[in-house]
Amino acid sequence: MLTPSDKSLAATAAAAEPVRWLRAFTGWVGAGRKLTQTGRITLADARELVVLLGTADEIDPKIGDRVSRTKSSEELPGITTVVEWAKASRLVRVTGGRLVPVKRNAGLLERPLELWARMFEVFPRLGAALCPSGWGESLLRRHFQEAIGAVLAGMARRGGAIGLAESCALAWETVTAGYVLEAATDQQRATWRAVNDRDVRRALGVLQLLGAVRLDDGQSVELTELALWAMRRSLGVPEPGDPVFQVKVTLAEAAEPPVWRRLLVPAGIRLDRLHEVIQAAMGWDNYHMHVFSDGLTEYGRPDPELAFRDERKATLRGLAKGEGGRVRYTYDFGDDWEHDVVVEKLLAAEPGARYPLCVAGEGACPPEDCGGVWGYAHLREVLADPTSEEHDDMLVWLGLEKGADFDPHRFDVDQANRALTAVGAAL
Repeated sequence: MLTPSDKSLAATAAAAEPVRWLRAFTGWVGAGRKLTQTGRITLADARELVVLLGTADEIDPKIGDRVSRTKSSEELPGITTVVEWAKASRLVRVTGGRLVPVKRNAGLLERPLELWARMFEVFPRLGAALCPSGWGESLLRRHFQEAIGAVLAGMARRGGAIGLAESCALAWETVTAGYVLEAATDQQRATWRAVNDRDVRRALGVLQLLGAVRLDDGQSVELTELALWAMRRSLGVPEPGDPVFQVKVTLAEAAEPPVWRRLLVPAGIRLDRLHEVIQAAMGWDNYHMHVFSDGLTEYGRPDPELAFRDERKATLRGLAKGEGGRVRYTYDFGDDWEHDVVVEKLLAAEPGARYPLCVAGEGACPPEDCGGVWGYAHLREVLADPTSEEHDDMLVWLGLEKGADFDPHRFDVDQANRALTAVGAAL
């Protein structure tokens, strides 16, 4: 049953223009609509949809004294966005050259708040629909999910609002991280940046239509209460009084010094979210694969070569049940860092508290790729012995000036919580 606050959010969600688009579009699809050979809406149907949805697309636009004939629905960005958004939200799907409704999700159309949350969740997948292809194509089109995710995370970390220029810069840094642009001319870089900024602003404009952000005179962009609610919901952030688990995550077999973290997490946190939390709290860099196990079933990222259950469809409460429950988390299948995750207490979420939270811990996280528990023990021996033949090489590998700079006992709970805050905003 919806609370008064949820009812207010639901009313806001129902009034959002893109929500109206998807509800009307799904109703229009009916029992099914035939697509073109390239899998697109036919031009005749597109003409009908432009009138029905009011997406501001213009068919056969007049340019000067000439009429430019529209040859495909691909030329209509508004219609294309609605179709791809409905597909990403699993309201419709393509089968046998037809667009058909996904019947099991039909109930979403009568639950605008849930529909809105689904649309906001899948928005980062719409890069191909929102960013033009071909001449003038931006790097954002190829890396839309990562960049828009980074922008939303940046807003969340800053309390919900950042400058529009900062949003564009953050997206640019994200999309160019994997490229070497030093050889490009200043003009080329300026052009690439300009088209990237154009598409960022376009994406934020659609998010404004959705009611997820507010654009203030083109100077700043701020998450709305509806967006913050959806982000908390996707994280499994508990409301006051909801169940919270106090868990102890211990690195197995790391006897001296022991390495462990005590965390407060929502009882219903999904395993993929818990993975990110453990990585941040322990101090890992998330370079490698991982798996959860309850002793009977293994859960991880979906992979055709691995027999893992989808971790996104499982929760900590589903595996550990309650106090005393245990889960094994293994990170890096080469070094095999095994962690015991034990539920110590069942608590209730407190008003104003932020979750996940690290409340205690001990021991530094071992360096990535040091060879597992036994390799870590050898690393510490080498660092402690300046006469070892491997001592200097080990210092270079770790980027240290002297062995004493590595303290295996070091742990900073405030640093762990800063990492958890950043991860929480990005999830």
